[in-house]
Amino acid sequence: MSSTPNRATNPAGKPRRKEVTHDLPTARQMLPLVKSIVADIVTTRRALAGLAPEHDRLERHRRDLSWLERQRRYQVSDEMAAAEKAITTAAGELAGLGVNLVDDEAGEVDFPTKINGRAAAFTWKLGDDAVRHWHYQGEDQLRPIPADWDQGTTTLTPVRFRGQP
Repeated sequence: MSSTPNRATNPAGKPRRKEVTHDLPTARQMLPLVKSIVADIVTTRRALAGLAPEHDRLERHRRDLSWLERQRRYQVSDEMAAAEKAITTAAGELAGLGVNLVDDEAGEVDFPTKINGRAAAFTWKLGDDAVRHWHYQGEDQLRPIPADWDQGTTTLTPVRFRGQP
């Protein structure tokens, strides 16, 4: 008899989410939808950043505000909460598509895949016209997608690192 207790492997009873992987054609087909969602996230993140200084100022002086300034304080707080909710919802949409949001300010996403049996991802960043780079999971070096993976592409951009334009 074993001394280890019998435990369920999924005690919460929640269905396990299957790991999604995308091939290159699928990632490229998904790009218009992903681009729209990411653009919304980046735009909303910038609007949120624009409201932050005003929110901080109003919060610092909240005891000395006139009635109009108090109304504005409540309005800014509501706008910030709505923006945060919109970002969370959009990020959830990406997750539902099996796409990972890497950087919500720059608009960078990963399409998980497997390359040579290793976890990897095709990477796209807002402003790029197509999915042109990939990397192994845990690596920052972005490698150009080889021409033989995509017969339609004849020129590839050089290797770049995350955070570079």
